[in-house]
Amino acid sequence: MIDLLSAIGKGPETRVKRIEIGKPFIDIAAGFASTEGTVLLMSGGDLDCSRYHILGIKPWLSFTGRGLKQNITICGRSLEFESDPFDALRVILDTYHTEEPSSQLPLTSGLMGYLAYDLKDHIENIPRTSVDDLGLPHICLFAPSVILIHDKKDGSTWLCDNRTHADDSDVISRLKTACAETRTDLPGKRGAHGFKSNMTREEYISSIERIREHIASGDVYQVNFAQRFESEFSDDPFELFKTWYLENPAPFFAYINAGSHYILSTSPERFICRDKAEVETRPIKGTRPRGKDISEDRALKDELEKSEKDDAELSMIVDLMRNDLGKVCECGSVHVAQHRRVEEYGNVFHTVSIVRGRLDRRYDSIDLIRATFPGGSITGCPRIRAMEIIDRLEPNRRHVYTGSIGYLGFNDTMDLSIAIRTALIFNDKMFVSVGGGIVYDSKPQEEYDETLHKGRTIMKISHERDESVNEETAWINGMLRPAGAAHIKISDLGLQYGYGFFETVRFSRGAPRFLAEHIKRFNRAWRELFQDECPDLSWHDIIDQVIDANMLKDKVASVKIMASWGSRLEPPFDHNIIVTARRYVSRLEGKNAGGLGLAVYPHPRQSPLADYKTLNYAYYYLAGKWAMSHGADEALILNPDGSISETNTASIMLIKGETIVRPLSPHCLPGIMEEKVSDIFISWGYKIEQRPVKVEELFASDAVIITNSLIGAVPVTDIDKKALKMRPDICKSINEIIL
Repeated sequence: MIDLLSAIGKGPETRVKRIEIGKPFIDIAAGFASTEGTVLLMSGGDLDCSRYHILGIKPWLSFTGRGLKQNITICGRSLEFESDPFDALRVILDTYHTEEPSSQLPLTSGLMGYLAYDLKDHIENIPRTSVDDLGLPHICLFAPSVILIHDKKDGSTWLCDNRTHADDSDVISRLKTACAETRTDLPGKRGAHGFKSNMTREEYISSIERIREHIASGDVYQVNFAQRFESEFSDDPFELFKTWYLENPAPFFAYINAGSHYILSTSPERFICRDKAEVETRPIKGTRPRGKDISEDRALKDELEKSEKDDAELSMIVDLMRNDLGKVCECGSVHVAQHRRVEEYGNVFHTVSIVRGRLDRRYDSIDLIRATFPGGSITGCPRIRAMEIIDRLEPNRRHVYTGSIGYLGFNDTMDLSIAIRTALIFNDKMFVSVGGGIVYDSKPQEEYDETLHKGRTIMKISHERDESVNEETAWINGMLRPAGAAHIKISDLGLQYGYGFFETVRFSRGAPRFLAEHIKRFNRAWRELFQDECPDLSWHDIIDQVIDANMLKDKVASVKIMASWGSRLEPPFDHNIIVTARRYVSRLEGKNAGGLGLAVYPHPRQSPLADYKTLNYAYYYLAGKWAMSHGADEALILNPDGSISETNTASIMLIKGETIVRPLSPHCLPGIMEEKVSDIFISWGYKIEQRPVKVEELFASDAVIITNSLIGAVPVTDIDKKALKMRPDICKSINEIIL
């Protein structure tokens, strides 16, 4: 290891200069989010520890380890070796140690990444009684070749160049381009749903009772106990991170692209901050949810401030952290700078204390970490016994949860957060752990509910009495239920044959758009396909319930109304009706083309079922999937005679001079948005013509647009990679009116 480190000498020389940026810092970071080794530390809110945004990109050194097996890569050369991870980390910090430059920035060169909770086993000898089912590194740190820092206090932005080779100039060029751009894309709702815990509610409460027994026996005073939630995940991790940041910023947001996995953190808690000899920690204990109105909000805050239980918990952890810092700080320097201040976040109140000290000159950053890791606020007191109980009662190893995320500077600086409110994305799954401090006076049900309050920022969860915790709430046959409860019997003809139909409604401006037209089309399908009396339901009220339950009232959402036949062939029928709602993301988000590309699907379609949006949707699904595999956004569906019908999700319209041509098809879903857009064109003096259209005619048009109830009107950029004429101004004007 020493030989490999010495190959690059003392590391790259750091060059620092001030630059101007023309867009939000998070949008600059988006251009590098997909690159392995990118680390982004964002400071949300306006607390006194929320000053800097830091982006590290293109690492010249990476250090990962699991157990005693470590790996270090420097400028493309890798070495695997066995070592205590903290010993290896000390060698790296010592080898590349540098004096702080004159700029006084928090970090100009150093390591950025995470320290997993499971590194505790290299500090204390604790029985390993929980399962490490993920097999990920326990330490993952990168030394960026370029660090971008934005000071929120004075508005300045600084570029720290740590390049090791001249051919690294591309990253500087890309960064300067990203900083100069002024366009900002607003993120849509991203994430996972159908979260399931690694223990049932009953198991969680039973474990709390066992912890109370340990406390009564004098084994421990407090234990931080957690449950882990898991869900499927297939979205863009950075877009999810961006959504979280814009919706509920916290002081210690972090995004790490570790290659095989991603870390997304929304932590409110500082673990350890070091600036030369000055050291600080900010333990959090005491939580209350935010109120539904001002009066309830004030009452909950007042309840937290007056809580003797929460006071005792925080005081206990403050004493623990004072003792920890006392191991490595100058005698008499450790003191409580502030005790039990209330901090407000989007979904909770917390009580926080600030403990400070002066690091003894005999000790370094590694000694400081060893003396305090993992943080006492997320283990318990006394720490070792609490960690033993955690390992015994929690079925899975924690990995990054309650570990630390942040940076270790080569200039004797460090700022690490406690990894709570943190998600791990790995192998198309998301893992989120949430816990709380348990004392003898803890009420098990209240402690369980508190984990759900804390996790709501990440999961938007609602709880049922089984092991499922779902992000979404649906209206299912007359009742609001977790979406995971929408089980369909194997005998339902909707499942067996696709015997059913649906409507997709855009919810924006606080109301469902064109609901009457959608219900009219829904009822037409009900009468024709089910040959039964249409359901007498107050659809507007039902949709309002679902929107409110999913906290989408001030958002743009996609509402889906679904009906399946059921399993009974004779009256009384057991038709299923389900209404769901999800945050809607514009199809154009993140695209530079300003429109969508089409590809002609090679399998023509003609079926009377095309007149309805049936659950027999495999043809359209496969067509869309085929289009994506061929580099297009949508599939252009043809009739058997080669004339145009529609796309796999939208109606299509041609603009030719002052005429709007709508392709005529023997069987095609009548588009609600198509009709509304036609009305707008008529009001502008255009004529509407409906007739058969061949593909060749699209290229002779002034513009081609597609429409549906979610996207409004969107330009078509090309067909089979052949460019079309475009009029994006027309679509913009239409959408300003209609969406």
